[in-house]
Amino acid sequence: MTSKNTKRKSNKGKMLLRALPIIIGAFITAYGLEAVLIPNSVSDGGVTGLSIVGSQLFGLPLGLLIAILNIPFVYLGYKQIGRSFAIYSVIGIASLAYATTLMHHIPAIIEGDTLLITVIGGIIIGFGMGLALRNGGALDGIDMLAVLLSRKLPFGTSDMILFLNVFVFIVVSFVFGLQGAFLSGIAYFIASKVIHLVEEGFSGSKTYKIISREPELLVQTIYDRLGRNATYNVVKGAYTNEEYKEITCIINRLEDSKMKEIIYEIDSNAFIAVYDVAEVRGGNFKKRDIH
Repeated sequence: MTSKNTKRKSNKGKMLLRALPIIIGAFITAYGLEAVLIPNSVSDGGVTGLSIVGSQLFGLPLGLLIAILNIPFVYLGYKQIGRSFAIYSVIGIASLAYATTLMHHIPAIIEGDTLLITVIGGIIIGFGMGLALRNGGALDGIDMLAVLLSRKLPFGTSDMILFLNVFVFIVVSFVFGLQGAFLSGIAYFIASKVIHLVEEGFSGSKTYKIISREPELLVQTIYDRLGRNATYNVVKGAYTNEEYKEITCIINRLEDSKMKEIIYEIDSNAFIAVYDVAEVRGGNFKKRDIH
């Protein structure tokens, strides 16, 4: 009985530690909306953008609309992605709704300078949303709809998000005008880039696939200088029928320039393909000193 109680307390502690960054992200996002974007007639994208439009048109509290309009999308997330994601998304959306209500009357920190407004506003809300997504929750439901539609239609998720937000910004233009809609689009674009950066981290990973005439020397040099292991795949040229050892190596983003330097030093004619890696787990993948 004691071990069961200990396990439950441990699970609750883990949930709280995971929920806390989501709540913090929601408050950061609310601050970006209430202190930067909304006072300057600039909106966000997605369900939050529609909630801002509804609040301006009907005089309803922004937090109330964020909570109500996201309900069907949370249900969609529960069905399509899973229970855990839906629970943490409810925590994030509820926190965002509460935070916008709490911060509704705070003074704007920037006024007048449209470029600065879109950049600062986009960075703040992007950081907040990225923090929530990094910890398994979401602050806006339109991404969940995009995931579902991309499965039914011949378009990628990012294409569907862009497509859906075009309609959001058309609606925004009726309230904030054409200029406000364009500024909202710019702010959303900046926010999306910051979200991606926060999710991956500043030291995300890359996969290198290399075909070289000096595979053994190259692998040894990479290990000596970067401390990175690599694997071989035997590949065959379709035209020449010649067999090569294709090297696969995952590195830290900060090691990228050093990796290229090593490759060009050993074999300047090597064929290189580089891919961004969303996540690396297991093994002994850690940040190394570059020398």
